[in-house]
Amino acid sequence: MTRISGRIVRPGAVVPGHVEIDGPTIIDVAAGNRAGDDIIVPGFVDLHCHGGGGHTFTTGDAAEARAAAAFHLGHGTTTMLASLVSSPFELMRDATREYLPLIEDRTLAGVHYEGPYLSGARCGAQNPEFLRDPSVAELTELIKVGESRAVRMVTIAPELPGATEAIAFLREHGVLAAVGHTDATYAETEAGIAAGATVGTHLFNGMRPPHHREPGPVIGLLDSIAVCELIADNIHLHPGMLAFAARSAGPDRAALITDAMDATGMPDGTYDLGGQEVIVADRVARLARNGSIAGSTLTMDAALRNTVAAGIPLEDAAAMASTTPARALGLDDEVGALEAGLRADLVVLDADLQVKRVMRAGIWV
Repeated sequence: MTRISGRIVRPGAVVPGHVEIDGPTIIDVAAGNRAGDDIIVPGFVDLHCHGGGGHTFTTGDAAEARAAAAFHLGHGTTTMLASLVSSPFELMRDATREYLPLIEDRTLAGVHYEGPYLSGARCGAQNPEFLRDPSVAELTELIKVGESRAVRMVTIAPELPGATEAIAFLREHGVLAAVGHTDATYAETEAGIAAGATVGTHLFNGMRPPHHREPGPVIGLLDSIAVCELIADNIHLHPGMLAFAARSAGPDRAALITDAMDATGMPDGTYDLGGQEVIVADRVARLARNGSIAGSTLTMDAALRNTVAAGIPLEDAAAMASTTPARALGLDDEVGALEAGLRADLVVLDADLQVKRVMRAGIWV
């Protein structure tokens, strides 16, 4: 039996108390006085990450993926998807197969394909060479190769030919469809959501900007049921815009993500993303060929700190980092909150929200 004391961050509240753990499971969360100054939050759940610590998810290499997941685990991410970028079908298929053992042992919660079914006009740092229209045939094979459990999310531009059919197919097979890297109109965004899309991939970034006469995908997503991903690195989003989007969507529909690449936690220099050269300088990653922002060097603990610094209450920021993405994945009966019966995934923070310790399934890491 393990007891962890401090200020417990639970849905809607921060209360002094204790978390009681037996084996891999939380058995009780109890209020109590003089519980200590540590802040206890649920383990972070990252829906969108390409790598970190010098290791990448984008090549389909299982050893690389395991090392990237371990790096982010050290920063409090206890549940994560491995995000690929736009790639040839063969790489997508092989990566899905390679990552099955990591999904089996819960190193990963699944695979996210950020592409290749994206808008050429809004592809950002995605490799335009690999962009193509959505293919139900490709998705069918990927889901089969992944044994109906590896493929968890696919980002699609809803204006592309065949997009609504692909989104509906994903919904029918229990895979999250996300609207992103899109030049869609408001109406086309609504059509994607009506077809079954339930996530917005890094809101604002890789999207047609809002306009008061053509709201586009940003407003379409904010004004919907979709969970809106937010990259809280103060680079992709100004803190004021982060706060605006978080309040507009609310903590139940805003999810913090890293969109991190292998350069996260590494020195400035030259890196690779999907076969394209990326230059990292002062935390900012940009494509060498055109200067487009290319992923981030963010970790989830820093995302939490930046969100709180932007004026979002700690309990809401913690929900955005854990509870909401867990619910989006359908894993809220396992992870994402400090509640009895859930897996003992938690992060101990100091008063400045810096990570002191990380626990996953009842084991300190």
